[in-house]
Amino acid sequence: MIIKKIFIFCLAVLVTLGLASTTLAKKKPNPPGLASEATLGKLLYFDRNLSANQDQACASCHDPNAGWADPLNVRLPVQFQFSAGSFTDLFGGRNAPPAGYAMFSPPFFFDAAAGLYTGGQFWDGRAATLKDQAKGPFLNPVEMAMADETAVIAALKDPANPNAVDYQFYFLQLYGIDLSAIDTTPVVPPAVQVPAVITAYDKLAQAIGEFEKTEIFAPFSSKWDEVQAGNATFTPLEAQGELLFNTKAQCNLCHPGPLFTDFTYDNLGIPPLNGDYTNPDLGLGAGDNSLVAAIDLPLQEGKFKVSSLRNIAMTPPYGHNGFFATLKEIVHFYNTAGDGTWPAPEVNVNVNRGELGNLLLTPQEEDAVVAFLKTLTDRTP
Repeated sequence: MIIKKIFIFCLAVLVTLGLASTTLAKKKPNPPGLASEATLGKLLYFDRNLSANQDQACASCHDPNAGWADPLNVRLPVQFQFSAGSFTDLFGGRNAPPAGYAMFSPPFFFDAAAGLYTGGQFWDGRAATLKDQAKGPFLNPVEMAMADETAVIAALKDPANPNAVDYQFYFLQLYGIDLSAIDTTPVVPPAVQVPAVITAYDKLAQAIGEFEKTEIFAPFSSKWDEVQAGNATFTPLEAQGELLFNTKAQCNLCHPGPLFTDFTYDNLGIPPLNGDYTNPDLGLGAGDNSLVAAIDLPLQEGKFKVSSLRNIAMTPPYGHNGFFATLKEIVHFYNTAGDGTWPAPEVNVNVNRGELGNLLLTPQEEDAVVAFLKTLTDRTP
């Protein structure tokens, strides 16, 4: 299994190197008057007018000041472990994953050599790319809750939207799309959308994906990065935590640097919220990801994408269902899982007990690992 993980890590590094150059290229300023997909994507990303009640943007659940996660996802009240939607009495079903460093996840695929599903976006990889992922939240009834693609494009061109003139300019310059000429009369039935609407919606998602590939999402500016560059040193506790991370605690088997994820899927054996076992979240095995072969579904039940640990200290709660309130709590779970300390797993098959549980870390060693994890927080510019 370790060899398989190393193989996936090498793949991640290659992807990182290739996309890092793309990221740096996009950092260059645009000549005056030249439209930029990333600039358009930024406008879209922070625009609350593109939700049913004009109260939610992509950034509402992926806030740059909260490690690109949801700043309201706190332990109390319990429902805020899941993000509230534009209709605030409705909540998502999973803890909002951070958008930072998501650009480095390869498109979802099955690695036959390693026998592992890898990559993609969302907890279950059902969106192959950032562009594919960006299409989902606008139309999700428990997120931005727009009726359909036509409603989204109508909101783009609505004179009441402060960005409407900018959108008209960018879509025309970048894609040759005249938003003012698109018929956004509500469609009946909703499933039948005007082709021009579908094209514009596709470009909207593309622009957001391009914004998410810019350096602001992956600055590589943490203390860990500074230490690697020789510009800083760890405290003794942080240094001990790094050593444990890569040895006794076995964290590096699934969270190798520099991205601190191998993009694979695991069932950690996390208990359900509130002890509710009646409707378990099967994750990758639920069948929502069309790229998972039907014959493989039972082997993927309970598995969720291995998250990057970059900025992890900024993004509580932890786990796909937000079960853990603090870094100390989830590190203690990794250390003691399976020894009777915790309730039974939500999905009690495919549980990984080879790489977590029975780690025999002392409380002081757990604290050291937490101290090291805090060095992965990016510095504020």
